[in-house]
Amino acid sequence: MADFDEELDASGLNCPLPILRAKKALTGMEAGKVLHIIATDPGSVKDFEAFAKQTGNELMESSEEGGKFHFLMKKT
Repeated sequence: MADFDEELDASGLNCPLPILRAKKALTGMEAGKVLHIIATDPGSVKDFEAFAKQTGNELMESSEEGGKFHFLMKKT
């Protein structure tokens, strides 16, 4: 996994909470910084893809490991 600047653990939260928490975290970050999001909601994969398209932030990486979904999102 690539380097990241901040981490958001949204484990145990269901849609739309992981997205809302990520949006709030990204708002407080500088452009070019990377947020690592951990989620357990399987629906978050599609949610974060859509969120990246809607907001213009870059979804750099998306992976699943042991029932946890990991996303790296770069603020633009």
